[in-house]
Amino acid sequence: MREIVLDTETTGLDPLRGDRLVEIGCVEIFNRMPTGQVYHRYINPERDMPAEAFAVHGLSAEFLADKPLFAEIADEFVEFIGDAPLVIHNASFDIGFINAELGRLSRAAIPRERLVDTLLLARRKHPGVSNRLDDLCSRYAIDNSRRTKHGALLDAELLAEVYIDLIGARQSQLILAEVPSERTGVGGDTPRRQRPIALTPRVTDADLEAHRAFIGLMGEKAIWNEYTAGA
Repeated sequence: MREIVLDTETTGLDPLRGDRLVEIGCVEIFNRMPTGQVYHRYINPERDMPAEAFAVHGLSAEFLADKPLFAEIADEFVEFIGDAPLVIHNASFDIGFINAELGRLSRAAIPRERLVDTLLLARRKHPGVSNRLDDLCSRYAIDNSRRTKHGALLDAELLAEVYIDLIGARQSQLILAEVPSERTGVGGDTPRRQRPIALTPRVTDADLEAHRAFIGLMGEKAIWNEYTAGA
C-alpha cells in the first residue's frame, strides 16, 4: 500500500487570518517502508514573515522571495500525493493550510478521510505523556540530531520512521524473522523426519563397479580415492 508522509511549514497558525504555506515536504512509503521518493518545495507566501514563525523554521521573507507561488506547484504536488493516504502529525493543522491554498485556486479540498494522524495514534498508544515529534523520536531511538529547527522534508523523514514504529510495523517484521513457526524447530531449523521404509537404491552394483574402474584410471593421487577408500 502506498502512503505519503507529509509535513508543512507556515507563516503562522491560522490560514483563515492570512497565514500561508512556506514549505511542503513529502516522503513516499510503500508497504510501510520508505521508497526513497520525496517531494519538497519552498513556497513564496506573498507576505511578510512574523518573527515567531521565523524562530521556528528559519525561513525568511528574503529567502522565499524568489521561490514559486503555491499556484505554480499545485499540479505537481497533487500529482505526487495522488490518492494515497496522508500520514501527518497533528493532521488538522497541515491539512487546514493545504486546503486553504487549494481553495484559493478553486481546487477540490483533500478529504479528511484520507488522513492518518500520528498525533492521535501516539496519544492512544502513549496516553498521559508528551507526544511531540521530538518526544517520539526519543522514545523510539530515532536520531533527530539534525533537527535544530523545523523543516518540512526533514520532519517528514523523521515522521516516516516514527510512524513505522508507532504502528508496530518494524516490530512485526522482526517477529516474523525471529520467531519459529509450527513448521520449524525451536532454533528455526526445519525438523527432519526419517522415512519408515528406506527408498530402494537406484545405483546398481554394476554402476558402482564401473565408477570404481573409472576412478582407477585417474591414478593414485586422484582426490576421489579418499572417498572410495572405505567403499
